[in-house]
Amino acid sequence: MAVALDSDAVIGFLDSGDALHGAADSAVRKLLREQRLVVSVVTYAEVLTGARLGHHDADLVAGFFTDLVSEVLSIDVTVADIAARLRAGRRSLSMPDALILATAEASQEVELVLSGDAGIASVAGLDCPVQLLR
Repeated sequence: MAVALDSDAVIGFLDSGDALHGAADSAVRKLLREQRLVVSVVTYAEVLTGARLGHHDADLVAGFFTDLVSEVLSIDVTVADIAARLRAGRRSLSMPDALILATAEASQEVELVLSGDAGIASVAGLDCPVQLLR
């Protein structure tokens, strides 16, 4: 089984100045001992964009995805359909967040999403629960 990391969980883990750093660092280190870590291609793109804009150390980001993440999950028509349903059911949910959740929902192996976003954690009707970083 696997845990999908939301973008803010990855950023929180990597950035010692981030408000979620302590919680993300602790959660990710614990999960690494027990589960495979995966990310949506959306999370990959968001974190990589931050590195390319100079918000995060590019080598640290690359190392995280190479060494700690088992798989980057892609988006297909099934994921897009799930994302559209989630977004239509909760208009305050951004499309990137809907795609991240949909990627986890569509994967047979993902059993949990780790996020620091209370909006994502409060989306109802998910088969894959969201653990909120605190």
